[in-house]
Amino acid sequence: MALPILIGMTALLSPLGFNGASYAAPDRSGADSAEPQAGEPADEPADSRILGPEEQAAALLARMSDEEALAQTFMLGWVGAEPSPLIMDWIRDRHIGGVKIFGWNTDDTYKLARTVGELQTASLEGKYGLPLLVATDQEGGWIRHVKGATSETPGNMAIGASGYPQDAYLAGYYIGRELAALGINMNFAPTVDLFTNRFSSLIGPRAFGSDPTQAGILGAAFMKGQMAAGIIPTAKHYPGHGDTDLDSHGVLPRIETPFEVLWDRELVPYRILVREGLPAVMSGHLAFPQTEAASVPASLSSYFLKDILREKIGYQGLIITDDLLMNGATAHAGSISQAARQALLAGNDIVLISRTPNLSDSVWTTLVRAMEEEDGFRERVRDAARRVLEAKYGRLRGEVPYVPDPEKIAGELSNPEGAAFFLDLAVRSVTLVRGGPLRAEEAGRLLIAGAYDDFCRVGKAAYPQAETFRWSSGQQVQNFTRLARNADTVIFCLSDAGGLSFLRSIQDLGKNVIVISVLNPVYLESVPWVNGAIAVYSYSPESFTAAFSVLAGRISAGGKLPYD
Repeated sequence: MALPILIGMTALLSPLGFNGASYAAPDRSGADSAEPQAGEPADEPADSRILGPEEQAAALLARMSDEEALAQTFMLGWVGAEPSPLIMDWIRDRHIGGVKIFGWNTDDTYKLARTVGELQTASLEGKYGLPLLVATDQEGGWIRHVKGATSETPGNMAIGASGYPQDAYLAGYYIGRELAALGINMNFAPTVDLFTNRFSSLIGPRAFGSDPTQAGILGAAFMKGQMAAGIIPTAKHYPGHGDTDLDSHGVLPRIETPFEVLWDRELVPYRILVREGLPAVMSGHLAFPQTEAASVPASLSSYFLKDILREKIGYQGLIITDDLLMNGATAHAGSISQAARQALLAGNDIVLISRTPNLSDSVWTTLVRAMEEEDGFRERVRDAARRVLEAKYGRLRGEVPYVPDPEKIAGELSNPEGAAFFLDLAVRSVTLVRGGPLRAEEAGRLLIAGAYDDFCRVGKAAYPQAETFRWSSGQQVQNFTRLARNADTVIFCLSDAGGLSFLRSIQDLGKNVIVISVLNPVYLESVPWVNGAIAVYSYSPESFTAAFSVLAGRISAGGKLPYD
């Protein structure tokens, strides 16, 4: 049977006809109209009123057993480019609510699209014909989990440097269109963490900048662009990962910020996005000891999720944990199963686990037992499942195909409009920090040095007479210094702390040194002695092209550093 026909039949067999059918609300006025208990068949519709997403979700939830409801709160990853047998078991046997695509799944874009189709088909063939939430991290710039043929883009800090909400909207839109073509319907973006700790190895150029209001405005525009492409955007990392240089993948960061400061700084973007209709939030594994949460990670804290996010800010959408395999969660909870239990109790609606557990793993059995034995836990899980179902009924409306169409993928992943926009964004965001243009005839003997092939390639196109040097390890410092001694001008690509040792090795040579900063521009503060400095905010080819165009004097730099 052809796949589209199979999916169409699944829609007709679904109790609530998820794939586009409209249903009337049952008449609840008579004595025989009591709500069905969990696991019992629902009454057939009896009047002509069309159900909304909330009513559809409630009606389906009433049919679900407790284990079926619990499964909707699970979002799992898997290892490999193709679906593992274990992830297929979780979809077919447990009927989980979602899957997460990581970088290790995505080198072959077209294989990924086939994988998404297989996963969705298995889910749609299930008891209730429900599609999966298919999520990934495609923020733009540095964080791009879906690789292959997708666009490399200038990123959030470039948007902050340009300062135009329209740039944020279109970045979200064009990134979203690429994801939609691949069948991905949820994106863990925008990142609205602030550029507060300038040396954060986790955030850096993923932030729009340091200003909370601007981050909120740009984040809201990015969100709207994603939604226009049919994607469910997810703001992260609530309540804010920007004021620490620690990475919650390895440890639980303790951020010594009182709530009053959080409210007027880190929480401002969330307050703006919630007012603009934000559908999903990712909770971060971050401790704020000077708040009522004390040492409990925000991702496991009812204070942050219920009291602040739900009650004080008024948020009604989905709350999704960051990966529960991260040490920032398990170190506090003691185990992955206890982290999942605490996460749901605290107010999360989806628990994200990057690797696929066994079907009988304690992360499942612990939660099933808690639903049977703990007061209030069953109700909390079923409420979380309700929110997941509401999101599916309300947000998965057909813009994103469940099974991607191979004939449409190539067109979306090589979209000339999107490519032109990202180049324009790169140009608008270039920031001239120091110095001015360098004309080829003024450069003398020229050395272009960096850790990226594209940097050397684009630089050579701008200055054909230049010698290029690409390094891959710190052991090559002596080779770089030797080449620099024979040059009059050095154009150097600075992207991280490791590059500083290379750059400092030529400080006393008396050369004309021009630095093109990529990613985090804060390292420019460590080299005040260089003659010129230009900042771009990603290692995309468009960013390198924009930087060398400014340096060669072909265009003017219009961007501003998006932090104090």
